[in-house]
Amino acid sequence: MSETSSIIPVNLVNKTEVECLIREFKVLLGEPGMGRAVNGLDRVKFRSILHNIFGMTDDMILDGVFRTFDKDNDSFVSMKEWIEGLSVFLRGTLDEKIKYCFHVYDLNNDNYISRDEMFHMLKNSLIRQPTEEDPDEGIKDLVEITLKKMDHDHDGRLSLADFEKAVREENLLLEAFGTCLPDMASIEAFEQCVFQKQL
Repeated sequence: MSETSSIIPVNLVNKTEVECLIREFKVLLGEPGMGRAVNGLDRVKFRSILHNIFGMTDDMILDGVFRTFDKDNDSFVSMKEWIEGLSVFLRGTLDEKIKYCFHVYDLNNDNYISRDEMFHMLKNSLIRQPTEEDPDEGIKDLVEITLKKMDHDHDGRLSLADFEKAVREENLLLEAFGTCLPDMASIEAFEQCVFQKQL
């Protein structure tokens, strides 16, 4: 059985694309050190890839993306996790992207996005303007506005159902708490580089 047969996500068109992603994974992984096996991409290497290839810079979001790719919580993104994650990252359906973004934003993995989590992500992603006002007050106001718009069950936090309903009503809310998906230019550049050069 080949490496690709057990890991062809629906969003990737064919086995050749999966093979290209496997080759790219091996290139990014590099050579294992003296006598030790490498389990996958560690947090530092993965964050570097997200930064250098996809232009992502927010530390909190980068950690969330890593956590979302690393499904087995072993602190490494394995080849299978890499391919499954990129399948959503590059070509995911709206349903897949909603779940993906929700999990990135659920900083403590409790299946909710709390006021506190919203506050920290928004504080991290907003550009501060020099004013006499306390910038944290403006962010707290933004959190309250966000909850009014997205918290459909009015429990003071966002469940996946709340998040999904809000995003379906207004797609722009998908990345409301920070950019965690690549833009089209980054996707096209990555696919051109990985799929075309290796075909």
